[in-house]
Amino acid sequence: GREAPAGTAARTPAKSPVAVGYGGAVASVDPDASAAGIEVLRKGGNAVDAAVATAAALGVTEPYSAGVGGGGYFVHYDAKRHRVSTLDGRERAPLSADKNLFLEKGRQIPFNDAVTSGLSVGTPGTPATWDTALRTWGSRSLAQVLEPAERLARSGFTVDDTFRKQTADNEARFKDFPASAKLFLPGGRLPVVGSTFKNPDLARTYALLARRGTGAMYDGDLARDVVRTVRKPPVDPKAKRVARPGDLTARDLRAYTVKRQDPTRTSYRGLDVYGMAPSSSGGTTVAEALNILETGDLAKLSEKTYLHRYIEASRVAFADRNRWVGDPAQERVPTKELTSQRFADARACLVADDAVLTSPVAPGDPRHPAPCGTHGRAAPTPYEGENTTHLTVADKWGDVVAYTLTIEQTGGSGITVPGRGFLLNNELTDFSFVPVTPGVHDPNLPGPGKRPRSSMSPTIVLEHGRPAFALGSPGGATIITTTLQTFLNHVDRRMPLVDAIAAPRASQRNSVTTDMEPALWDSPLRGRLEALGHVFKEVPEIGAAAGVQRLPDGRWVAAAERSRRGGGSAMVVRPSGRPPVR
Repeated sequence: GREAPAGTAARTPAKSPVAVGYGGAVASVDPDASAAGIEVLRKGGNAVDAAVATAAALGVTEPYSAGVGGGGYFVHYDAKRHRVSTLDGRERAPLSADKNLFLEKGRQIPFNDAVTSGLSVGTPGTPATWDTALRTWGSRSLAQVLEPAERLARSGFTVDDTFRKQTADNEARFKDFPASAKLFLPGGRLPVVGSTFKNPDLARTYALLARRGTGAMYDGDLARDVVRTVRKPPVDPKAKRVARPGDLTARDLRAYTVKRQDPTRTSYRGLDVYGMAPSSSGGTTVAEALNILETGDLAKLSEKTYLHRYIEASRVAFADRNRWVGDPAQERVPTKELTSQRFADARACLVADDAVLTSPVAPGDPRHPAPCGTHGRAAPTPYEGENTTHLTVADKWGDVVAYTLTIEQTGGSGITVPGRGFLLNNELTDFSFVPVTPGVHDPNLPGPGKRPRSSMSPTIVLEHGRPAFALGSPGGATIITTTLQTFLNHVDRRMPLVDAIAAPRASQRNSVTTDMEPALWDSPLRGRLEALGHVFKEVPEIGAAAGVQRLPDGRWVAAAERSRRGGGSAMVVRPSGRPPVR
């Protein structure tokens, strides 16, 4: 690509929620990021090369959702070997952490105080994920795939409403940290919609990683800067904020490893559904809900009964997730049993078409499934930050990547590493601060080097061993329900992928109320579901999905949001024809 003239942003590509054609496809929340992935595909790179390029560009344009200061989960389909593999690049707690990480004098630290602190920062996993993915399956060097993002950070991108609003939401926090204020509030003001936003510090960080490899994040000057920032958060002396120090050390950074592990797998109506195994709860929870729902013909149901069953299956699957899923390096997680049809059948008998389960529902025991059986007391779903980002990529060889990455809350910890251009995550607040149910074992308490439980659900679906479609979403614990509902809309309700993504959402996570978007809230369906006993709470939007689909003629469809988070960006290498109407 050509350099933009000084003082102007490179022209932001047009946004489209759907694209169809040959040569590969990219779907993400941002047009500059999707374009970075397409640029790498055009130059002969594969899906993994393009996924890293897209993710690095999202670190520029979506810095409050993702970046080198965070972590994520990478799911890869290798067309040559017909094999799905995954990388767990989740952040880890310091090796000194114990279950009392968020307690002071025996009392819980207030959640917001924990978020905006060094205490919440986990060892970043994103740079190591990029390195592992490229070494294992990539065809280009890190320097080559970082080039579009480095250019974007240097020449700038055009500020949109979403970026300005997210900056405004963080304005008070950012003002208290001089490095965050300097970067995101230039001249002490919010960035103006339509203006050019540049991040020369991040361009230099990317150049350093390109030159020295991602090892620079884990050993050397950059690593020292990260450790110093966590251990003594650089707060403005005039600020009233107390930002608690964290205990991240150089040893924690050097000890970080990405875990290569098997995906979760379940079959659904002749499709093989692959997802992310623990430490994420995405793969097990989506699989359990699908297994519960598979016994009924959802295609033939009324909209009311379809939504009712989807909500109830989510409720039950979350009950089991909350009780059983944590970091398998330190917890005994019954992954196989949670994703088994036998366990789902034992849980499905709880779901009736004429009644609503009382939440919170108690978990079952996947190791000893008993029809409608429960195991101990219910554990409600703790809060998870909602700002994450997702990208899906396919290449001309048929390889596919679904990659969800995050820094946790919108704006992460709020703390920018001085001179480096990126925010640090607040991932450790995804741990339970205290056991969710007193007296019941909680698999998600902090521990030394432990990965907090996640809901990220990057998903790849195969039919007869070949890609059918892939998808994922941001949105904290609503990621699971967004992925599940989009999947069901596409497979059972036979909606084209872009329509399945656009359809209004509801999200039930084993609580009394079910979140509901305005389009459903304002529809007659709500009243019909309330008559069954459902209780709803209106929320502005849920998730922001992105996916790709392989057509029988070899073309790819890329699909993203029409309007959520300002609309997503779907692109293909060589556009050809129109997307299918199911």
